[in-house]
Amino acid sequence: MTASVARNGDVSFWYSQIGGPPACRDPLPGDRSVDVCIVGAGYTGLWTAYYLKTLQPDLSVAVVEKEFAGFGASGRNGGWLSGGFSWSREKYLRSGGTRDGVIAMGRALRGTVDEVIRVAEAEGIEADIRRTDGLTAACTPAQLERMRTTYEEEIAWGTPKTRIEMIGGAEMRARIKVRDAAGALVTHGVARVQPAKLVRGLAAAVERLGVPIWEQTTVTGLEKGRVRTSRGTVTAPVIVRATEGFTAGLPGHERKLLPLNSAIVVTEPVPETVWQQIGWNGYELLGDASHTYSYAQRTADDRIAMGGRGVPYRFGSRTDRRGQTQPETIAKLQGILRRLLPEVSELPLSHGWCGVLGVPRDWCASVGFDRASGMAWAGGYVGLGVSTSNLSGQTLADLILGRRTDLVGLPWVNRQVREWEPEPLRWLGVHGMYQLYYRADAREARSGGQRTSSLAKLANRLTGR
Repeated sequence: MTASVARNGDVSFWYSQIGGPPACRDPLPGDRSVDVCIVGAGYTGLWTAYYLKTLQPDLSVAVVEKEFAGFGASGRNGGWLSGGFSWSREKYLRSGGTRDGVIAMGRALRGTVDEVIRVAEAEGIEADIRRTDGLTAACTPAQLERMRTTYEEEIAWGTPKTRIEMIGGAEMRARIKVRDAAGALVTHGVARVQPAKLVRGLAAAVERLGVPIWEQTTVTGLEKGRVRTSRGTVTAPVIVRATEGFTAGLPGHERKLLPLNSAIVVTEPVPETVWQQIGWNGYELLGDASHTYSYAQRTADDRIAMGGRGVPYRFGSRTDRRGQTQPETIAKLQGILRRLLPEVSELPLSHGWCGVLGVPRDWCASVGFDRASGMAWAGGYVGLGVSTSNLSGQTLADLILGRRTDLVGLPWVNRQVREWEPEPLRWLGVHGMYQLYYRADAREARSGGQRTSSLAKLANRLTGR
């Protein structure tokens, strides 16, 4: 039923809600000098500019952006403000972190939910923010066991029991009628957002603080003290690389972060009679415990937005064309929606699009600043960027301004991660990983889902996940 998708691409459905992609701001007007030049006007770059200017108003800060503020994942994501921690805690330990430090990092991430909402309220940003719970549904015994393992790991690493809990299948289905739900992991203290409204509101707030955002300005080179662009050169003692999934497009950075593709479809508005059947009255964030994983929200205008992996990676770290995605990806996501919520099987889709998220070689996010070179960076969120980018912005501001806060001592700060392999190894590795995930899910389905397939473990080993 891909023909039912009215618009494929056009950046995202979120922009169609606010009148379409915005008119671009002016580009860089020739050579300029500032104290801090930020490359990338997504969440990471804008949060960094926001905290720098609120902490030190006399600092001159500018942002350069190839397209427009919020063009990338910041305006295309699933709208999960989760404060989650889904990376390997053990890897942070192995790279020099401490147990107390990893626990503190988790606590700081949880705090980003309140912080984003605080700033939105203070700056008058209307982004359909709604506090709610996150529900990760388990539909087989193997999935349920994985959720219990996740729960136990979270508790062992200091996550408060007021934050997460396990519920049974009947309670899960009473909240959202997911077919065959055997239970769920509930995460309290999360929020739903409209991503494009949030990033556009944040960009306007940054401008009010006196930060120019120069759009339609392509960066052609980064070196100590200089950002070379298609419109001129910005000289700055501090340069922040805030390009996340688009980092591979910067000269010399082709293998630092792998741009992993994720896609989303949105239904037409769901009739009230259908909501009465499936529930979802709490507007919870909904995920599932399959290896290929999906994520969903009930939008403010009563649609369902369902996301997941499509074509996971394009050869040579190429990115998409303004959100256009493949018909087979749209069909696959529609199939997931029908599997989880059969009551909406006949509901047509209105939009489908894709975007990229940044994946470091060890699948763990990092943030850092090298004072000697003046280069700062953040990224590698692996799908948790809405909340993690806020912590990045806070941390980068503290690092750049030399503030001795608790944030600058967290174990993700100044981690050095090796680069991805050259092609064709990157393409083979990522596509091999996802083929194994798909086969693992299929094997579990054929066997009644009693045990986790060993193919999933092989997939993780293949790419160091």
